This record gives sequence, C-alpha cells and structure tokens, in this order.
Amino acid sequence: MIPVPVNTRVWLAAGVTDMRRGFTTLAAQAEQTLKQDPFAGHMFVFRGRRGDLIKIRWWD
Repeated sequence: MIPVPVNTRVWLAAGVTDMRRGFTTLAAQAEQTLKQDPFAGHMFVFRGRRGDLIKIRWWD
C-alpha cells in the first residue's frame, strides 16, 4: 500500500485509453485534455477497453 497525501486530487479519465501508451504519453494526455499539470502531485487514472486494466499516473 502506497500512502497518498490527503490533499491529492484523483482525476478519472472518461472513456477508453490505449494501454500500450507509456506514462509520458499519458502525462501529455492529462495535460492536453484536462488542462492540469501532470507533475503537480495529482493522481490520474486511465482504464483499458475491457475495464479489467487500469494505469495510474502519479508524481510524488
């Protein structure tokens, strides 16, 4: 279990994400789509097509 600070915001990406994307591409997607800084300590959650995979992008 990784402790997450109390003031961390969790952003859920609506829709389907290609799970072949790397974390740098997911950071760019978070920056362009959500207009948020991916290095600000927020948590970005992306889900795969079938819904059985997720990727979490979080910069501590």
